[in-house]
Amino acid sequence: MSDKVYVNGITINGSECNGNGSSALVNGTAITTPVNDDEKIAGVFYNAREEAWYTYDTLQEIANHLLSRTQLRPKIGIILGTGLGSLANQLTDADYIDYQTIPHFPVSTVDGHVGRLIFGYLKGVPVMCMQGRFHYYEGYPLAKCSMPVRVMKLVGCSHLIATNAAGGLNPKYKVGDIMLMKDHINIMGFAGNNPLQGANDSRFGPRFPNMVNAYDWKLLKKAKEIGKDIGIDNDLHEGVYICLGGPNFETVAELKMLRIWGVDAVGMSTVHEITTAVHCGMTCFAFSLITNLCVPEYDTEETPCHDDIVGIGKSRESTLTEMVARMVKHIHMELKK
Repeated sequence: MSDKVYVNGITINGSECNGNGSSALVNGTAITTPVNDDEKIAGVFYNAREEAWYTYDTLQEIANHLLSRTQLRPKIGIILGTGLGSLANQLTDADYIDYQTIPHFPVSTVDGHVGRLIFGYLKGVPVMCMQGRFHYYEGYPLAKCSMPVRVMKLVGCSHLIATNAAGGLNPKYKVGDIMLMKDHINIMGFAGNNPLQGANDSRFGPRFPNMVNAYDWKLLKKAKEIGKDIGIDNDLHEGVYICLGGPNFETVAELKMLRIWGVDAVGMSTVHEITTAVHCGMTCFAFSLITNLCVPEYDTEETPCHDDIVGIGKSRESTLTEMVARMVKHIHMELKK
């Protein structure tokens, strides 16, 4: 079928964007729409941070657009992290919606993030799956990175399952382990960078949301039970995650500081998504796949590599799929009570 294509929320139709001099980033190439016929297409780089916030009506428009393209009405949203996108292949009777065909939606630019929403069934349970997320280091503000969470809420999702690939800072962790997130440190928020900045719309949530117990303890308990049932209890941990801005990996000095803070796993996502989900009243569960070790020593041979991170995710596909599927089934049964 033929759809309009949107880049960073701007309609692209041939050489036109929106006809009033807007600019867009297309596969890393900046294109600026001419204001008049005499003006040439210019190479001005589009700064995604210029369009940080979405109004309630805009997000409702996105939700309505998605609902018009699928018959499913899921209650559970899933965000798939780097190297974990293959879990989406397990969905049945799926409707695939590429980000660039969704009005007002940004695009994924990172390897390992396909860039589409999938409505389908995971072991018989309807879910809305985000195959590819948005990162601060891609040039998007945190409000835009976490915008899909609010769309999930407006579509009808009451629960969020967020996954990510992370570096293991806790010396007890090994590559391939799974860390259930019991808490996080919002270090970007320390510097005043928060997805909830700006005018608050009470239709989403309160001005000052409480982040204590952001990760539902009942779901954490159930995840540990599931881990034992599927034989991965020795590979399962519970810990604290921190989101850094990226895209560079951490220095040794930074890792030493983070260990003092009590950080167990280090990544570049999830925290702003969970913050947004809690703000709009969603119940949250999240976990990190440990894809590399963060060793705070100068003479170590452990160096993180993005390709290796993607590979570890693929090697744990069956285990992660089984765990997520069982969590989805549990949530589904709880919602039916």
